[in-house]
Amino acid sequence: MTAIHKGSSPVLSPTRRTFLKTSGAALTTTLAMPYIARAQDNVLYINTWGGPWEEAARTHLFDPFTAETGIQIRTVSPVSFAKLAQQVQTGTYEFDITTLGAGELIRADEAGIIEELTEAPYEGGLFHNGVASHAFATVIAYRTDKFPDGGPQNWAEFWDVERFPGSRCLQRYPARVLPLALLADGVAVEDLYPLDIDRAFASLDRIKDHILVWWTAGAQSTQILRDGEVDLIGIWHGRYFEALDAGAPVGMTWNQGQIDRAYWVVAKNTPNADNAKKFIEFATSAEPLAGFVTQADYGPLNPAANEFISADDAKRMPTSPENYPLTFEQDIENFGANIEEVAQRFEEWLAS
Repeated sequence: MTAIHKGSSPVLSPTRRTFLKTSGAALTTTLAMPYIARAQDNVLYINTWGGPWEEAARTHLFDPFTAETGIQIRTVSPVSFAKLAQQVQTGTYEFDITTLGAGELIRADEAGIIEELTEAPYEGGLFHNGVASHAFATVIAYRTDKFPDGGPQNWAEFWDVERFPGSRCLQRYPARVLPLALLADGVAVEDLYPLDIDRAFASLDRIKDHILVWWTAGAQSTQILRDGEVDLIGIWHGRYFEALDAGAPVGMTWNQGQIDRAYWVVAKNTPNADNAKKFIEFATSAEPLAGFVTQADYGPLNPAANEFISADDAKRMPTSPENYPLTFEQDIENFGANIEEVAQRFEEWLAS
């Protein structure tokens, strides 16, 4: 696919295959206590999301990397921006590597708490000192026992409580929810950014009384949908498939799915920076990345990974040629307001 650029953050168009088709059981290696920063030739500490994410990473990234290099992987979960910042300030490290979304990545880069990366492992893979790994989407999902003729196919319909009556659920995360509110209010995808914050909150006012739960963790969203606690939900696509695979009567649409990108970063001043960079190069290389995203239901951001992904597996990815044209990407660099201030306003709005 051909890359289109809005600002300096890549936005993708599925016109050529050569450019991108683009959080279980706890593991025994999870680290409970911080370690004092020191160079360790054969150990690397990675901050993970745990659960299915870590299971897929263990199978396709961690264990194969250890087999190839002899470097052992130990994990810390869950992912925490606050811990990343704190350990850099104190020199007491819990982990050397983590993944961040675009908004957190820009914050981390501006705060100087991640290592400078000068070379991308693949063309177009470097953004604000993070290496793009995989993509996921927030999509509309619904209970098919509640909507046997099909649920909402866009966010305006999700907001339409008369045509689609029922309990609803959205993520407690304004950077993702506000664009959806604007789409529900009739803003075209191409006109979303910079966001009209006041208009977005006015749109949220219309749906607020119908939101039963504002979910805060991926596993929570799966459980709520799977157990029928809500009829409609804005959910990460991988968590939707988790509910579907568990046998829940659920349906979804890729239409107006909101794509986020995940980036590998190295903690500033970790003495294990060299090994960390080796791991990132391995984890974003074609075949390991393809295995990871296939098991975890993500979309690869290294275009070369698509050669190792079957057409059937690609159907569950937001970045496949069939799904990507229906979605849109976040444009955090063109957000339109101070994200921290918007987050505070959102919490005050929820409490009002």
